[in-house]
Amino acid sequence: MTMPISRFPVPELSALPDDIREKILAVQEKAGFVPNVFLTLAHRPDEFRAFFAYHDALMLKKTGNLSKADREMIVTATSAKNNCLYCVVAHGAILRIYSKNALVADQVAVNHLKADITLREKAMLDFAIKVCLDSQTVGDSDYEVLRQHGFDDEDIWDIAAITAFFGLSNRMANVISMRPNDEFFLMGRSPR
Repeated sequence: MTMPISRFPVPELSALPDDIREKILAVQEKAGFVPNVFLTLAHRPDEFRAFFAYHDALMLKKTGNLSKADREMIVTATSAKNNCLYCVVAHGAILRIYSKNALVADQVAVNHLKADITLREKAMLDFAIKVCLDSQTVGDSDYEVLRQHGFDDEDIWDIAAITAFFGLSNRMANVISMRPNDEFFLMGRSPR
């Protein structure tokens, strides 16, 4: 039995506005498949555009000290805290590719404190998880720890913004029961 990818209607590609259809086709060409997040969020075109504009501003940013792997590690770890199956699977797959490490995504999703990551990455995830679960207690000492690991104020903003944005994403994915694509499970893993 094939599970639906969302509780809400998924529009036909041909019925979508041109800009959204073009974005989805570009992703399909690059990835070889269409991640379900594109199809499910296309249910509301204006929100699709806003979501991906902010997503791209955060995740495709070329400035700052966060690598693409750092960004995906933040998403994977905080999405696990929010129990978001879609984002843990999808962003874990991307993390495996960017980090060139088949194990790290599973490790940080389960327990970043026991993961094979650097002290810098641990400090970054400690902060991201605090923002995710207890943001009202963030204070000067949290900033100081991050600065000791080479993060500047703009990096700290990025860590918080990525965490907050994916908090929204996690909640929507959970509410609509967004199903991860099967293709994600094998990405960045060695074939057996």
